[in-house]
Amino acid sequence: MLFHASLRQLLVRHRAWRLRLNGMTLAKPHWLAGGIDVRLGISPQGKGSITMRENARLETGVVLHAYGGTIRLGRNLFVGPYTVIYGHGGVEIGDDCLIAMHCRIVSSNHAIPPFGADIQGSPDELRPTKIGRDVWLGAGVTVLGGVTIADGCIVGAGSVVTRDLPAGAIAYGAPAVIKSHREGSPRS
Repeated sequence: MLFHASLRQLLVRHRAWRLRLNGMTLAKPHWLAGGIDVRLGISPQGKGSITMRENARLETGVVLHAYGGTIRLGRNLFVGPYTVIYGHGGVEIGDDCLIAMHCRIVSSNHAIPPFGADIQGSPDELRPTKIGRDVWLGAGVTVLGGVTIADGCIVGAGSVVTRDLPAGAIAYGAPAVIKSHREGSPRS
């Protein structure tokens, strides 16, 4: 048992070292799985940054691409397998959050050019995205750019969050609609 714990600690230290080589700033993680893809990128605003506070867990295949923006991950955070976070316009995720597998969190959108002009050649519209503390995103949730999900929210699996959610809201659907509030929340 002691051998397995030592091996696990060695793996986490090695993976943290590799992420730091790629420019990520991270406090002591609880767990870092293999296959985490980190890219800071450069934009007209400067070099991107990705920071993670202590005791966070990142699972297999997590993608963190700042594209010259910022991604800030809180304490005691769990990010499930194959979750993708794009930080063009800035993404902030609070402490004690549970982000299930295959979630997508973005912080920009393409500008819509006139017909005949290339969409791909249009600039990104930067839209900061904020997720408060103690938020649970179910499997496959998409959070679009410019959205704020307040503390204590729960978003059902497969939902697409297109608008801000108030503290303690329970929402699901595409687009996500508030269905109720957690007991003891400001609106319960």
